[in-house]
Amino acid sequence: MTVKISVLVSGRGTNLQSVIDAIECGEIQNAEITCVVSDKEEAFALKRAEKHGITGIFVNPAEFSSRQEYDDKLLEILKEKETDLVLLAGYLRIISASLIDAYKNRIINIHPSLLPSFKGLNAQKQAIDYGVKFTGCTVHFVEPDLDAGPIIMQKIIPVLENDTADTLAERLLVEENKAYREVVKLFVDGKLEVDGRSVKIKK
Repeated sequence: MTVKISVLVSGRGTNLQSVIDAIECGEIQNAEITCVVSDKEEAFALKRAEKHGITGIFVNPAEFSSRQEYDDKLLEILKEKETDLVLLAGYLRIISASLIDAYKNRIINIHPSLLPSFKGLNAQKQAIDYGVKFTGCTVHFVEPDLDAGPIIMQKIIPVLENDTADTLAERLLVEENKAYREVVKLFVDGKLEVDGRSVKIKK
């Protein structure tokens, strides 16, 4: 059985590219990205999708009167594509509870901090401003509360004395790409088991 993946994006799509590459090289088997959906028409992630023959769809938020209406449209697309797994790859919109409920424990996000620390935007700047010595990234299942779902995997890197938010983000992106590929593979291989807030990786 092939796991059908839909990816929601807003920007460059570097984590999207990481998963595409892992599928194409056979690192992730029995999986297919069926569509990439963006809330921004100029998102470079859509060009990445086009380059690899993946359907790219721009859904304009200005055409909807509420977040709920927008997410109803997304849900329609996800169902049409027979989506098994939804990936958020730099997707900047908060998702409504109805969409999360429809794909409970099947929507995965990556956040550039060691959650529960430094939620929301500008996580790298938050880490530097707070003076932490280590930070990282967190891959987690999505719940209605922001950056609060069960944690699947975390990667850790040191914060260097001369780091800026930009240099920290650049180094962290390498670990984000690795973590997302690893987690998608675990999901596709049926090795993730959610028990309350705990996510167990089956052998």
